[in-house]
Amino acid sequence: MTLFSVWKAVSLRSSRNYCYATPVSSAENLLDLLRLSLTHKSLKLTQQCHARILSLGFTQNPFLATKLISAYAIFGVPALSQLVFDSLHFKSVYLWNSLINGFVKNRAYNEAFGWFYQMCCRGVLLDDYTLATMSKVCHEIGDLNAGKLIHGKILKTGFFLDVIVANSLMSMYSKCGGFGECLKLFDEMPERNVGSWNVILSGYADSGDRNFDKEVSGFVKNMQIEGLKPDAFTVSSLLTLCNGHMGKRDHGRELHGFIVRIELAVGSGTEVHLGCCLIDMYSRSSRVDVGRRVFDRMECRNVYAWTAMINGYVQNGALEEGLVLFHEMQVRDGVEPNKVSLVSVLPACSAVAGLTGVKQIHGYAIRKQFNNDVSLCNALIDMYSKCGSLDHAKQVFEFGSFHRDPISWSSMISGYGLHGKGEEAVFVYNKMLQLGNKPDMITIVGILSACSRAGLVDEGLCIYKSAINKYRIKPTVEICACVVDMLGRSGQLGQALDYIKTMPMEPSPSVWGALVSASIIHGNSEMQDLAYRFLVQLEPENPSNYVSLSNLHASSRRWDVVSEVRTMMKDRCLTKTPGCSWISINNTTHFFYAADKLHPCSKSIYELLGGLILLMKGPAVSHDFENFTWVS
Repeated sequence: MTLFSVWKAVSLRSSRNYCYATPVSSAENLLDLLRLSLTHKSLKLTQQCHARILSLGFTQNPFLATKLISAYAIFGVPALSQLVFDSLHFKSVYLWNSLINGFVKNRAYNEAFGWFYQMCCRGVLLDDYTLATMSKVCHEIGDLNAGKLIHGKILKTGFFLDVIVANSLMSMYSKCGGFGECLKLFDEMPERNVGSWNVILSGYADSGDRNFDKEVSGFVKNMQIEGLKPDAFTVSSLLTLCNGHMGKRDHGRELHGFIVRIELAVGSGTEVHLGCCLIDMYSRSSRVDVGRRVFDRMECRNVYAWTAMINGYVQNGALEEGLVLFHEMQVRDGVEPNKVSLVSVLPACSAVAGLTGVKQIHGYAIRKQFNNDVSLCNALIDMYSKCGSLDHAKQVFEFGSFHRDPISWSSMISGYGLHGKGEEAVFVYNKMLQLGNKPDMITIVGILSACSRAGLVDEGLCIYKSAINKYRIKPTVEICACVVDMLGRSGQLGQALDYIKTMPMEPSPSVWGALVSASIIHGNSEMQDLAYRFLVQLEPENPSNYVSLSNLHASSRRWDVVSEVRTMMKDRCLTKTPGCSWISINNTTHFFYAADKLHPCSKSIYELLGGLILLMKGPAVSHDFENFTWVS
């Protein structure tokens, strides 16, 4: 139906009520026309209706005004909503709520708070919808102090007994890092619904503790004791909490059985949501094959279901399967990828197809106008850097039409560090600070790694001290490993060991591994032996540490120690997995393992490799290479 036919239909209906034919001349018909403009997603039709309202003198009609304010907010122009609001002589609480909610929908949270403040100053009587909306705003911006002020308003106005308001307030505390306050509010609620319990379970999921412990199980039991039946949101939160590891009880499979048994997703719009949660849960527990069975049995698969399955394959290293599914999604089901789909499949494209694959995803994003999405741009910066094209990464970072967040800066800094351009990384880091962006743990790890690779020890130590003292960043294991690597690479092995002794936490394998690498570079076998022995203690099941320690002593002809290490490996039944590399040529991926001679071209490959080794040894043996025959 065209806009003209919509207008004509409403006009004809209006003409039946009057002796003359006049288009849309009653408030009821104008309200219908506004609803139609929303149905057809037409801002132009909304503006035409607004003009008709003005010409017919219905500007003070509260129903039309409320609908206009909401319509303009839905179309992303809250400034026009404010224009309608300002033209009203009498402003009820419903009109205030519509205006504030319009700003919230458009993420204009400061404006929403400004109008709420005016609402309070003018003595407008707040209702439950106002307070619930403002609790949501505090939750969205993560402002705990503002949330406490809203909590005070709720107590003062007596709306704490309202279940919806209390649930919104609990959600705010949970999202703003006040989970203890959330639990306290929950205990004080005189009446609770399923949403109340869901907020608590969601809070556990957001806390980062992904273990299905006794406390969570107790909440679920108490919920059922109160006569409340878990809904789809309850189960999805519980699935997020499942750590997926097979133990005495596999809670994930139990929940899957519960979904099937009570037919929770049958005949409802929650099938896709629960299906995505199940796929994610099985993928996180390295059972992507079970996730695929869930996917194949879903009657309705939208872009979110396809993306969840693709992401499951990629996260479990099944890159080619993820790419095949990405192709099937578009060709077989005609489902267009969204921004999350592109972010999920990007690692697979870069690993299998290299730089060409990343460029193809980037080109598709530009065609679909996804290139202003910050998450996708961050992923492109990271993948371009890892594929060896720092110039393309710089173009996305410097000229992309997206708002750079801390991850954007960290990705660019890490990219420079990966390519050994420490000075450029320090320049970007300083620019980030000058623009008022505060570093986080990931940023510090990236800049310290860059300084380490480029030998910028003094700059790196200065940045480390500034991060700890000025920006109050706690020295994590990753940060400490970077400091050890930085000192060790520069030959300051003694200082690196002294730093390890003063670390605020127990040194992890990454810390001792950094000392091992530095010891190898500088030929310090004594320090290398010390670090390896700590690695063996920390990772008794890692065969690589035993093999490296054995090789170290073999180079010093300490065969008694070599025999001792090999015996330890044999007693623990440890075998080292051979190293593997791969390359894609003409859409075919070739895999190569250490000492592997199974490849059909292995003879030619080893001949070429032998020639390259001679060439790398330098001018002293370059004359030997002149007679080398290149084999294609």
